[in-house]
Amino acid sequence: MDTPQNSTKDEKFTSKDFHKTYARPQFHRPEKLVHRNVEQAGEHSQFSSERKHPVFFVDLPTQNVSMTIGGLLPDQLTNRHRHTYETVLYVLEGQGWTEIEGERIEWQAGDAVYIPSWAWHRHQNTSATEPARYLACENAPQLQNLGVALREEEGRDL
Repeated sequence: MDTPQNSTKDEKFTSKDFHKTYARPQFHRPEKLVHRNVEQAGEHSQFSSERKHPVFFVDLPTQNVSMTIGGLLPDQLTNRHRHTYETVLYVLEGQGWTEIEGERIEWQAGDAVYIPSWAWHRHQNTSATEPARYLACENAPQLQNLGVALREEEGRDL
């Protein structure tokens, strides 16, 4: 009989493996537990280019949630986009607004903003002199692993 100890972290299950669902989960230590100096590692050039503002990926082996650091330059307005994953923004510094399906939500450092799945949205830094930065937490990896993550960018896909 198979035991949880016989499974590996990279094992993919099919319908014949239904009996491998156990009452107690097993801990599998990932190789990487910390991503040091995220912003010093550099921005993700392709994603930053599409979004028209700097984006720094947090490179950790999460399978259900992701975290990025977004930066908005003074007066910067991003293009509209939408995706099937939910997003929670936590504003680290600065002030501005996020437009969600035509509704403008004002924010400043210390605020959190929820962006629902498949809602058209964009971000604006309202300061002419100071940058704005936020953490974006999303369930994108979970949906990517299920094969149902979609993202549309105005100007790229439309």
